[in-house]
Amino acid sequence: MKNKLIAIIISVVVLAGLFFIGSSFYKKSEQERLGSLATENSKLFAPDYSPVFGEKEAKVVITEFLDPECESCSMFYPKVKKLLEMYKGKVKLVVRYAAFHGNSVHAIKVLEATRIQNKYWESLDLLFKKQPEWASHHDPKPFLVFTILKEIGINIEQLKKDMENPKTMEIIAGDAQGLKELKVQGTPTFFVNGKPLENFGMGYLYSAVAMAVAESYK
Repeated sequence: MKNKLIAIIISVVVLAGLFFIGSSFYKKSEQERLGSLATENSKLFAPDYSPVFGEKEAKVVITEFLDPECESCSMFYPKVKKLLEMYKGKVKLVVRYAAFHGNSVHAIKVLEATRIQNKYWESLDLLFKKQPEWASHHDPKPFLVFTILKEIGINIEQLKKDMENPKTMEIIAGDAQGLKELKVQGTPTFFVNGKPLENFGMGYLYSAVAMAVAESYK
């Protein structure tokens, strides 16, 4: 009985070790694949059509796949903005969409329409801030965004017309393809100069950005 127990323990340890080795190998190979993609196809991380916050010439690029209806995205967003302020002029943010929730497409169409009125970033800030009011998973009220956006002087009638711009659906489709190519399965997902974070978390994003800035601005 004792020998059998020892054998089971050894088997569990061996399997755990193999899993760890396999996981580490996969992570390393995935980082190499994405690093290669970043070199060969920078547009995958910063398409011409994507909203960009920060200096155009900044050498460090944070690519964030976000969903306007995602609670974690709204929690991360103010911290991401602070990070950009810390490295002002050296780091820029590129937003790509992941329409994972029921009203995500509606919200994205709204946001893209606010770009035409040059109020995209103010609108994104406000919709994240008031997300519990319009995007509650128990009682979503997606059309409340029109009332909310009046607070920052958005022309709502024009906004509704601009929401029908077919280019917005092209952007959503393009970002959906990006999700597949980069194997993004959740939001927010970050890449720094095309490299994924070691693990999910704000601390890992800060570290990745700090390293990228140090390498890019020697």
